[in-house]
Amino acid sequence: MKEIIIYRTKDKQTQIEVNFENDTVWLTQQQMASLFGQTKQNISLHVNNCFKEKELKLSSVVKESLTTAADGKRYKTKYYNLDVIISIGYRVKSIRGTQFRQWATQRLKDYLIEGVAINEKRLAQKNKEIQLLHDGIKILSRAIEEKANGEEFQWLNQFSLGLKLLDDYDHEALDKIGKHKRKAKYPELREYMEVVEQMKRDFNSDIFGKEKDGGFKSAITLVEQQFDKKDIYLSIEEKASMLLYLIVKNHSFVDGNKRIAAACFLLFLERNNLLYNVKGQTIISNEALASLTLFVASSKAEEMETVKQLLVSILNRNMH
Repeated sequence: MKEIIIYRTKDKQTQIEVNFENDTVWLTQQQMASLFGQTKQNISLHVNNCFKEKELKLSSVVKESLTTAADGKRYKTKYYNLDVIISIGYRVKSIRGTQFRQWATQRLKDYLIEGVAINEKRLAQKNKEIQLLHDGIKILSRAIEEKANGEEFQWLNQFSLGLKLLDDYDHEALDKIGKHKRKAKYPELREYMEVVEQMKRDFNSDIFGKEKDGGFKSAITLVEQQFDKKDIYLSIEEKASMLLYLIVKNHSFVDGNKRIAAACFLLFLERNNLLYNVKGQTIISNEALASLTLFVASSKAEEMETVKQLLVSILNRNMH
């Protein structure tokens, strides 16, 4: 919510442009001076005292915004929220402060009620859209099954897993845990380094696989970690996914981080008998391996859980 509303005092002598944002109202010191019939210097003194006396915490009640002056230049201006405005009203013993507080509180209540109504309407609409989408997928699935033997949509059937993954990603329905919760087999650091040494032969570079710090060992160790004698990552699929993620994100090699991460990911799956599905096919194709590794590399820190769930979902669903 961000809006500007004109507030007029009851005596009609003063009107102020009031900023509504982040569920509160905001005024400058000059606006408070006009509202309370005080000088700006006096308002500034009271504002400073609010913070000196620790009545309010500066960081939570003040914000800076760029404003354009009459000369066209832009300046940083400090705005103070309703908590500060009320405090100043009490300090200057202004009846206008009480009137403004009542007006602002009512307006905020109106916004809250209106916002809840809008959100409920949007939620209902979203649920309807989701239901329509699921109905559409069911219809499409039937069409694929009906035409699978006759040709028209046979090509689409080959990509049904990918389409389902996209749908689950959109609706936050990816798998949160892997299917295999048996005790994992952890390759030793020496074995991971043997893979790196093997890869060096294929890449003509003096810096490929050269460690910058202890980030590589840290990534391997984190995957094995426990809390209260229980694995932090409960399934083999989660462990493999986090291994790929951590090696890529730790950037512990001068060159080859993504390639090494992908190879270690495959080694971990192979050791735990998950590199091949029940049909004897690799659980992940060359192209998918490259794409997923790049996907991890380009993700943001706050997206880690989503990345992990996508990787786990792909491993889970490629088992058969």
